Amino acid sequence: MVNVKVFVGNLPLSYTDKEFKQLFSSLKPVTASLVMNEKTHRPKEFGFVTFSSKEAADKAISQMNGKEVYGRKITLKEYIVKEEPGRRS
Repeated sequence: MVNVKVFVGNLPLSYTDKEFKQLFSSLKPVTASLVMNEKTHRPKEFGFVTFSSKEAADKAISQMNGKEVYGRKITLKEYIVKEEPGRRS
């Protein structure tokens, strides 16, 4: 089984990790977390949600992309790790 990570952008700065997890709870993600600013310890405007399959990730993207959260339309897209040149896994 391959986990698929989804980038979630354009989140409100006031959004909490708890709210973020609740937003995706009905889609049953493996993990969901906001990215925090190391200096201010406040959330940045994006986070990541990991799903157990490509199908689950695609369903989340189709259902949630463009959804309005506190007046902002969030964006979702599959997160693909780009391999650095000359680096092998």
